[in-house]
Amino acid sequence: MSAMQPNPNAVVRRATVSDVGVIGKLLYDFNTEYNDPTPRPAALAKRMGKLMEGGDTVVLLVGDEPKGVAVLRFRPAIWDEAQECYLAELYIVPDQRGKGLGRKLMEAVIETARKQGATYMDLGTSEDDVAARKLYESLGFNNTEGKPNGPVNYYYEREL
Repeated sequence: MSAMQPNPNAVVRRATVSDVGVIGKLLYDFNTEYNDPTPRPAALAKRMGKLMEGGDTVVLLVGDEPKGVAVLRFRPAIWDEAQECYLAELYIVPDQRGKGLGRKLMEAVIETARKQGATYMDLGTSEDDVAARKLYESLGFNNTEGKPNGPVNYYYEREL
C-alpha cells in the first residue's frame, strides 16, 4: 500500500465522553512532541469531556486502538445561517504517519463538518509542518484569501 493511499482498515469514529482518557493522552503527546506547554493528560481529558458535553466540540479518533485524533469546534457563521468549523487539532502518532491515517481522518473531518451543517472550515499549521500542509492542500485547503492566487493568509495568535 502506498503512503498516499488511506489505510482501508483504519476505522474513524466519533469519540464519546467515555474516550476522554485516550483523547487527553493523544493531545498531551502531540504538545510534548513539539515542546509546547501542555496540561497533564488527566486535565486535558477533563477539559475535553466538558467541551464535548457542551455540544460545539466534536472529536474523531482513528484506529481501533486510537492512533490519531481530530478536534473540531463549531460556531455559527456570520454571513449566513450555516455553521463554520475550526479544526483545532489534528494528530497522528509518529510511528503511524505515512500510512494514510491522516488522510482518512481528514476525510472524515470534512464529512463530519458537512453533516453538522458547516459550509466553511479553517485551520492553522506551522510553516515547517510540510507534511500537514501537503495533506491539507491535497484536500482543497489553501493559504490564500479568495481565489487560489489571492494574497497569502496569515494566522496570528496571542496569549491574553
